[in-house]
Amino acid sequence: MNSDLLLAGVDEAGRGPLVGSVVAAAVILNPDQPVAGLADSKKLSEKKREALAVEIKASVLAWSIASVSAAEIDEINILQATMKAMKLAVEGLSIAPEKVEVDGNRCPDIAYPVEAIIKGDDKVQAISAASILAKVERDHQMLKLHQDYPQYGFDRHKGYGTKVHIAALQAHGACPDHRRSFAPVKKVL
Repeated sequence: MNSDLLLAGVDEAGRGPLVGSVVAAAVILNPDQPVAGLADSKKLSEKKREALAVEIKASVLAWSIASVSAAEIDEINILQATMKAMKLAVEGLSIAPEKVEVDGNRCPDIAYPVEAIIKGDDKVQAISAASILAKVERDHQMLKLHQDYPQYGFDRHKGYGTKVHIAALQAHGACPDHRRSFAPVKKVL
């Protein structure tokens, strides 16, 4: 691949949780302003992700974040919602990419040459940057949701189906942002 090509890296956060949006980010890195320390967001501490997210937003050529709500996830399913969030993130870039590389094994339906790269968040710097932005945004959404519904502990488990979360679901039922199509939530309803 021509390294001068404007490459957008794309990744998502929040496919697995039982609550909230699925979030995708797209990033076009600036070759003149490399961001040190980029890695798969899951391998970084929360503090490091937060610091990198600020640096990424300040130094890249373009970035965009898009979310698809829990209600829409229930309507179209998590895979379709993920693809839609990725498509919206790419379409939200202020610069049109010449190529898009997506973490995973499926590509969203977009108007640019696109390639899926398994473990791309480890292999492609732009995907790593997107992974960090998506994870930080999703975590922020979970902290906001925690303020509205503190009884679920979203600040601790970020909406994943932990024992604490399942117990809270059983005790309090589902909040409006729970994904009703997900088995553990469906079971409680």
